[in-house]
Amino acid sequence: MDIDMITNLHSDIINSHILTRLDGPTLASAAASSSHLRRLCTQHHLWTTICASTWPSLTHPLAAHLISTLPNQHRSIFSDSFPSLHPSALHNNQKPPPSPSPELISAVDIYYNGKPVFSRVHRTETQKGWFLCSPLWIDILEPNETVPTPLKFAKSEDDDDWLRHVQENLELSWILIDPSLKRAANLSSRRAVSARRHWLTGEAEVVYAVGVEEGGAQCAVKVTCCGKSGGEMQVREVSLTMEDLDGRHVMGRDSMVILQRAMESSKRKKVDVVEAKERYEKFCDTKIERREMRIKREKTMDTVAMFVAFTVFVTLFCFLRFYVCV
Repeated sequence: MDIDMITNLHSDIINSHILTRLDGPTLASAAASSSHLRRLCTQHHLWTTICASTWPSLTHPLAAHLISTLPNQHRSIFSDSFPSLHPSALHNNQKPPPSPSPELISAVDIYYNGKPVFSRVHRTETQKGWFLCSPLWIDILEPNETVPTPLKFAKSEDDDDWLRHVQENLELSWILIDPSLKRAANLSSRRAVSARRHWLTGEAEVVYAVGVEEGGAQCAVKVTCCGKSGGEMQVREVSLTMEDLDGRHVMGRDSMVILQRAMESSKRKKVDVVEAKERYEKFCDTKIERREMRIKREKTMDTVAMFVAFTVFVTLFCFLRFYVCV
């Protein structure tokens, strides 16, 4: 439809019969097409409805209150959280990181076949000693809590097909909100980048991952699923961690700096599942290569140290023997 034809329509018609049918990306594109549509497309109720349907967790009172403090409220949270992060290269002239926020708010949604099956909002205190001095680990579920799903737990003979089905149909969103910075980011790839059975327990481990620093750290969300063969599959763990290229878990204090920098400077870019898997696999391969290089370097240093120690011992022995003989 021509822009002039749209502007000739009454605003109520555009609102009721056109804008309410658009998804977030389409609504944002429409807002950029003309000043008239921008005024209509930036109405609060449109973005509230879109965010609620996309991320049911954002209707939680805590999340809703935080969103009300953002510059453009639901429009701001949508632009920060859709799609996932795409880390940008760091620049030397980057401004110093802001003061750490006293808390982080996680809004988590799990979907099966595109329909939400679990939503939760979780508060993490970030200025406690346990957070600052230990690896970043945010667990959404309580220790003995499980979440039912419509999916059946696989029989062993159907394992490969079942894992592929889980990887393709179990989706996850993890929006992390910094109340002080008034920014947010989606730390999940939405579609899984890996699904496998745990070698000991037989539980399914599904991983969603995004890079939060170019050539550096990566956030990974692990969803652990359990159940009896042929029975209802249950989710018993949903946890977020951050690793660097050496395979070390990033400490809470350092993770705050990385997350705040990513929220402010990283691009939001739609990445298909193939590219997300390739990034994750490349990250894992790099970790393995660096670990092998580190082990090789340590073995070389050990060999050199042993040679030096042996040389010193022989020299000392010869010296003492000569001294005794004299």
